[in-house]
Amino acid sequence: MKILVVGKGGREHALITALDESPVESDIYCFPGSDAISTLAQSVEVDGLHSLIDWMSLNKIDLCVAGEESYLVKDEGLANLCERAGIPCWGPHKQSAQLEASKEFAKEFMFKHDIPTGAATGCADIDEARAAINGIYPTVLKFDGLAAGKGVAVCEDEASAEEFLNEVLVERKFGEGRLLVEECLTGPEVSIFAAVCDEQYLVFTPARDYKRIGDNDEGPNTGGMGAVASRQLIDTDTLALIEKTIVQPTVDGLIKDGLPYRGYLYFGLMMTPEGPKIIEYNCRFGDPECQAVMPLVNGDIASFCLAAAKGEMKSDYLSFDEGWSVCLILASAGYPATSHNGDVISGLDDLSNARVYHAGTRLNDSGNWETNGGRVLAVVAGGEDRLTAVDTAYEELNKVSFDGAQKRTDIGRMHF
Repeated sequence: MKILVVGKGGREHALITALDESPVESDIYCFPGSDAISTLAQSVEVDGLHSLIDWMSLNKIDLCVAGEESYLVKDEGLANLCERAGIPCWGPHKQSAQLEASKEFAKEFMFKHDIPTGAATGCADIDEARAAINGIYPTVLKFDGLAAGKGVAVCEDEASAEEFLNEVLVERKFGEGRLLVEECLTGPEVSIFAAVCDEQYLVFTPARDYKRIGDNDEGPNTGGMGAVASRQLIDTDTLALIEKTIVQPTVDGLIKDGLPYRGYLYFGLMMTPEGPKIIEYNCRFGDPECQAVMPLVNGDIASFCLAAAKGEMKSDYLSFDEGWSVCLILASAGYPATSHNGDVISGLDDLSNARVYHAGTRLNDSGNWETNGGRVLAVVAGGEDRLTAVDTAYEELNKVSFDGAQKRTDIGRMHF
């Protein structure tokens, strides 16, 4: 089987690792990839999405896997272009990917299909946003478009709200777009992932991520500083309720609205006192949750994705480990406001009981790994129980270092 994965980060490194470990013999390619990913997959040198489609057709690629969200909505859309070229794509069409690309579109979808969520108002300018907030704090403010996980602020007071409104609607930090003023839901967060194939779906291992830079969930939001995953994270009755009230109505809503969907679908949930409510959708695996979940997936993920991309849900191709997986992120100096490149990473060869997924690294001229982005790498370890997995992950993470490295010390400990 010939597989091409689109993306370049830690999520794609985890996906490619899982595909490489599938029992079916495969040739794996990546675009745009990274130095680390290139140890498992051959990088494709093309100058854009249309050239990539031409390359896949010429090289008879059997399956395209969408890792990074931006390509799903770029130009005509990755999946749309693949379909036109006759290439099975594990990733939704552009019109369906609006569930992630537009927070306002997603909210309207939730309201339309009676999916439990918080109240929200879409705003075009700062005056509309101030009126929608109406002095009620805390409030959640979200940039309507894609922002690499950073376009959201939980504002406790007027000063923090004004700062974020100015960034989004005046300075246009994330580009042109509207803003959503949303009810602030409370409770523990849970990430649910489903492989969706038309009207069918398979729920993967639940996860919980940690967005803020500092311990105790303090400091600014990031793309994610770590995650835990386990079938034990939520009980079976709660998972059944989530499927009944959120997952199934979403899949049914996609069918009713004529939105083709074959790919991973992420449900970001808040376990409120009134029950589970959805905060947001992502039209792909989460990052860094993917790095925590994938080591718990057993079976033939490559053949599963190919069959699903062609319209067949082969759930028996996969099984899931019942233990725990803990993912810890090392970030570079200055992150999330900035990132620092060129700091040499040491200790990677000393790891003996963990996986490493590279997110922002590169090989320097001396053949050493160095930082090349905000979130640099993930160290992932497992265990039959949560505390064993946490302790193992931190023991391994502490072997790795570089100048200015940032990490949280409470991943897998807080919220439990």
